[in-house]
Amino acid sequence: MLVLGVDMGGSATRWVACRATDGSVVARGQTTGATGLLFSDAARAAFHDALAPIPASLPAPLTAACLGVTGAGIDRDPAVVAAVGAALGLPGDRVTVMNDVVLAWHTAFPGGQGHLVAAGTGSVGISIDATGAITLVGGRGSLIDDGGSGAWIALTALDALFRRIDETGHPDGAEGLAHHLWQAVGGAGWDPVRRHVYGLDRGAIGTLAPAVAAAAHQGDAIALGVMTQAGRELARLARVLVARCGPAPVAVVGGVLALHPAIRAAMETAVPAIPLHFPVIDAAAHAAAMARTATGAPA
Repeated sequence: MLVLGVDMGGSATRWVACRATDGSVVARGQTTGATGLLFSDAARAAFHDALAPIPASLPAPLTAACLGVTGAGIDRDPAVVAAVGAALGLPGDRVTVMNDVVLAWHTAFPGGQGHLVAAGTGSVGISIDATGAITLVGGRGSLIDDGGSGAWIALTALDALFRRIDETGHPDGAEGLAHHLWQAVGGAGWDPVRRHVYGLDRGAIGTLAPAVAAAAHQGDAIALGVMTQAGRELARLARVLVARCGPAPVAVVGGVLALHPAIRAAMETAVPAIPLHFPVIDAAAHAAAMARTATGAPA
């Protein structure tokens, strides 16, 4: 029998399967992104489609699963648990679901005590104290916040680009950014952008962040400014966590950090008195270990 760990983000869902007996990894993979905000038929379908292919990729049946899911609440959500069970073929009492940033915190601080800033498709800061009390900052989705995230980078760059186009009718001085964004959305101008931004979801918007980064690497001033501003936004989360929860190690994780070195540099410059650590974590593997522990298997 196998246990499954899943780290579901808006852009991708990563999973790891281990033997329940000894915890050895037998398979890992990646599927499409999805969200625990199951408020529409489309969201429920995307959630199911991200998880349903996993059992067929495994050499043995599943006995339990632990998932970190973007958009999932801090409290146990029966609707999300039921959707996981239906997709994976597991009863609800064999499914553990938590917000993906809670999973990331447990992965970064398996011994407890610390602050975490996570920046992927979305962004959020979290601290969990010795009693288990959770403090969250940011992380309210791209319509409200998610400063410094992949979706925020894409939307901020698009806003700046179209303001430039408004002024002259052309992307004067931002031709590099325009080129990469037009390529990413499959065409030049407003109509392809409109379809991509308003016709898809936050995960699809976040996939435009690498295009902004590519322009920044080529010296586009607007794109580079967005990268720097993203770092400052993420530094704000670290600063607020320390101010509210007290001094503690601050770990920073997430795919946004790999987009451009200006992001990390801007973070470190913005909070010189706060030591920042940038660990490489495997949240899906840690989730699998948590699922195994939940079955009563020895550590």
